[in-house]
Amino acid sequence: MSCPEEELIAVLKAGGVDLLATLPCDRIRNLIALADESFFRIPLTREEDGVGICAGAALAGRRPAMIVQSSGIGNMLNSLLSLTGFYELPLALFVSQRGIYKEGIAAQVPMGKVLPQLFDAVGIGYTSLEHPDALPSVGEELERLYREKRIHAFLLSPALWEDSTLEISHSLGRCRCEAVDVERNRKNPDPVLTRYGVLETLRPELEGNVVICNLGVPSKELYQLLPQASNFYMLGSMGMTTSIGLGVALSTPKQVFVLDGDGSLLMNPGTLATVAMARSGNLTIVAVDNASYGSTGNQPTLTAGCVDLELVARGFGIRNTVKAASREELHRAVQMPHDGPLFVHALTLPGNAAVPNIPLGPLEIKEQFQEFLRS
Repeated sequence: MSCPEEELIAVLKAGGVDLLATLPCDRIRNLIALADESFFRIPLTREEDGVGICAGAALAGRRPAMIVQSSGIGNMLNSLLSLTGFYELPLALFVSQRGIYKEGIAAQVPMGKVLPQLFDAVGIGYTSLEHPDALPSVGEELERLYREKRIHAFLLSPALWEDSTLEISHSLGRCRCEAVDVERNRKNPDPVLTRYGVLETLRPELEGNVVICNLGVPSKELYQLLPQASNFYMLGSMGMTTSIGLGVALSTPKQVFVLDGDGSLLMNPGTLATVAMARSGNLTIVAVDNASYGSTGNQPTLTAGCVDLELVARGFGIRNTVKAASREELHRAVQMPHDGPLFVHALTLPGNAAVPNIPLGPLEIKEQFQEFLRS
């Protein structure tokens, strides 16, 4: 029997780790699920936020650690150097190193390949873990980094979990945020569609228009339903969907639809303030909110309990906002006349459609999209 996830959790507990900040990754979904049973865990919306939380915890005498994906290291590098390292605070980084072993997502390769050189360049020590036999060494390094008050990264190869016998059922059940829209005196409608159902419903409105689609399964589902040259399918860079859409909308008279997600918007909510300021009337943002990170194992996002994205958008200054859950509500929502950007909060059920990968490379996606914009 092999269960490297349980072994690593035991090493962390023995090493005195008492606060864990995490963002999900499909390769380590079981590890994070186990961590919930053993640690005080903070689910993050952005990696850099975790650096600040862990710095505060270290200042107060705790032994913090983070579990993140390699693609997120770029989001936290400045804070690691100017905060954690600058003040000589200890931090253990457990990094799911994508792009190096049996990787199916090409956008994961660039950061995954250069990660060791990047840590070398900025003076952060690291340990590569490719086999469960290497896990006992983690405890010794943990003790050193907390004693010496420094940062150390443990690079977790997907090969580490390859023979694991651990099976954890990841439920698709959810509780919905009960935030109340005081001005409109109503609660959120109950979701009835999955994301695929939302895209299927909106196909007539999306057809022939510019569509910027969130990364992972959403882009795959869109390609399955409406493969058109005017779609820009994101393959990486989580959190940038609405930012890209705004940049396009400010640069073309065409109608621009952004299909964003709750996890993505929570990672970069400040972009909604920029959208409100820019007041681009040809921009419609459809925030598909299934309260879960659907592409990494359906871990819950904070919209499952405490965040209402429509209220967030209005708080940032977007005047035209609406909630929708049914097919009729969705059609009415995207057809609303609006002076300035429109924000549609689409409440959906969790779950992914069984669709194949997009048979297009990044340059093909870019070139056909640019050709459509020029037409």
